[in-house]
Amino acid sequence: MDNANPINDSFIADVQGSPDARNIAIDKVGIKDIRHPLNICQRDGKSQPTVATVNMYVVLPHHVKGTHMSRFIDILSEEPDALSLTTFKQLLVDMCKRLQAEQGYVEIRFPFFIKKTAPVSGVSSVVDYDVTLSGSISKGKTDIGINIVVPVTSLCPCSKAISDYGAHNQRSHITLSVRANAFVWLEELIEKVEQQASSEVYGSLKRSDEKFVTEKAYDNPKFVEDVVRDVAAVFDQDERIEAFTVSVENFESIHNHSAFAQISRVKREVV
Repeated sequence: MDNANPINDSFIADVQGSPDARNIAIDKVGIKDIRHPLNICQRDGKSQPTVATVNMYVVLPHHVKGTHMSRFIDILSEEPDALSLTTFKQLLVDMCKRLQAEQGYVEIRFPFFIKKTAPVSGVSSVVDYDVTLSGSISKGKTDIGINIVVPVTSLCPCSKAISDYGAHNQRSHITLSVRANAFVWLEELIEKVEQQASSEVYGSLKRSDEKFVTEKAYDNPKFVEDVVRDVAAVFDQDERIEAFTVSVENFESIHNHSAFAQISRVKREVV
């Protein structure tokens, strides 16, 4: 290309923006599964670098042929601040403004890491949690949801009661989805969930820690039904949470299947 004669975008045909005569609107159109570097706001005031998988969509009116896919990438690349619930809402607003859309959707999935200290030795390690922020915007009104998968340990009360020694336990996943009416930290949600398990899990444990965690779980046996009810009770009492779904899956250690339970609550309808 001759740099002395650059091509101006204004002189190139905008095919996507041309009219469409089929009279069919599209519910969602955009980009899916793009991986993008991201900084996440932490409770300690610092930001955590991670890599996110992002979906971004808008509603396309019936009279427009296509959306401008590159603009989604531009919006992601221009976001200067660490991601929080506040900046996530602004991302939704910016996307609809740039794409000239009345409705839009964004989903951002990423691993979130928390540094944890072993209960006896004090050795430090990190545990990862799968987090998804999902948001929608319609005529300027936003709706934000948070989904977190929290790994924990559970110990079977029945096994403990009927066995002469020992009890079977397993790693479990507690999946929490919430819609909040006030700011809430990811770390706080994770802590509230972990406290309802037989024991939380750690990235690294010394022998003294392993003894402590094993005995803690043994002294705190819970069925999958116990865990899901205990988590639900916590968020029933949290006035910041408008709606939630909590599900618990125990990856059974003596069966070739999982045990599962789920509770959903809508404490306040979106208006």
